[in-house]
Amino acid sequence: MLNILWGAMIIIGITYGAITGRMGEVTEAALSSSKEAVSLCIAMAGIMALWVGLMEIGKKSGLIDLLTGKMRPFLHFLFPNIPQDHEAMEYISANMIANLLGLGWAATPFGLKAMEAMAKLNNHRETASREMCTFLIVNISSLQLIPVTIIAYRSQYGSVNPAAIVAPAIIATSISTLTGVVFSKIMGKGS
Repeated sequence: MLNILWGAMIIIGITYGAITGRMGEVTEAALSSSKEAVSLCIAMAGIMALWVGLMEIGKKSGLIDLLTGKMRPFLHFLFPNIPQDHEAMEYISANMIANLLGLGWAATPFGLKAMEAMAKLNNHRETASREMCTFLIVNISSLQLIPVTIIAYRSQYGSVNPAAIVAPAIIATSISTLTGVVFSKIMGKGS
């Protein structure tokens, strides 16, 4: 679906540029955007490598396991039907920790593994379990204490104070996560 959407937008843009006689501007925008995208990817790759590496060190050092233990009461509240010692809990907590640090790219592999583990508990049915839906809501709302990706983008584009986004990000993601958890709990009452 997204391929169709993006393809349509590109075709409409090129067609509009051709009709209005602005193909030079369309070409210039395409070339400068490509250059900017590569530059941004290189900058982001370095930042993400650092943080993903720190997450891996945290996992191997036992820090993730320690934080998972501290998060158990909260995880049990959110996911009451997942056994406490199930592998899904480790993946869920690693995903949440990565999201707390603003590492969406590092959180994704843990999120995928958590969904696979929960799918096993759900006997691979076609309908997602309540726990799977709750995890998806919490993952998407993504409470962040350090929005690393946004800080990196702001830094890349020359912001005077790239970290000025921290307080608004904490407020916004706290509200979205709390709203998501309340919604999930209300919707889960009937199941």
